[in-house]
Formats: sequence, structure tokens, C-alpha cells
Amino acid sequence: MTAPRRPLLFRTAVPAHPAHASGVRRMVTAHLKLWRLSDLLDSAVLATAELFANAVRHTGGGARDVVTITLACTAEELQVTVADPCPRLPRPGIPDETAESGRGLAIVCALADDWGTAPPDPGSRGKKVWFTLSTKDCA
Repeated sequence: MTAPRRPLLFRTAVPAHPAHASGVRRMVTAHLKLWRLSDLLDSAVLATAELFANAVRHTGGGARDVVTITLACTAEELQVTVADPCPRLPRPGIPDETAESGRGLAIVCALADDWGTAPPDPGSRGKKVWFTLSTKDCA
């Protein structure tokens, strides 16, 4: 397997509801296999799932709320961006070991080469949270 020579891009909008989490995981899996990036599969799917879960939890759950997921791949890196309508930026903290949640960003930090936040696209509200994984070692 070799990383793509030209940029690849996929974007989709998903209702901000937990019932769509498995579809998000399947979508990321399918695209990484199509792009011959199976070496990144576990890390990318888990980190995306964590960001999607955070987005769903913090959107407010309105019937029209959506989460936009973008996969962008170059010869150097895969970048996954999860955009949601909530303007509150994520803050990594020290998770409570007895809590059932609160570890999402710690997982993303552990899996990704880099991660961060960005403002929404023009005309949109909310924020983007992204992470990158290097494609250089994908054989």
C-alpha cells in the first residue's frame, strides 16, 4: 500500500445523533480501505468516533443539527475534521478514572500525530476539531 500521490477528499454531513456513530465508523473504514491506508484504520476510526461522540454530546441534539466529517489525504498525512454547530471549544483535561466518559480527547491525543480546533467555515456556526495521522510510513 502506498499513500496517494494526489490529494483525496471526502466530506459528509451526518445527523448529530448517537445512532449514526456506527455509520461514521463504517464510512471512515471504507474510505481508508479505498485509499489504501489500512495501516491507519484503527487509529483513524477510533479517533473519529471519539470526536463524533463529543460533537453529538455538545450540539444540543436539535432535530436539524448535523455534524460534518471531512477526510483529506495527501502523500504526507490524513486529516480528519469533525465540525459541529456548538461554539464551545474542547478542553482536554485529566479524566476521572471512575467516570464513564471524559476520555475522548485523551484518546485522540494518544492516537494522533497532531490535533486542534479551527473556526467554522464562512456562513456556518460552531467549530471544527481535527486530527492528523502521518501517511509516510504506510507501505
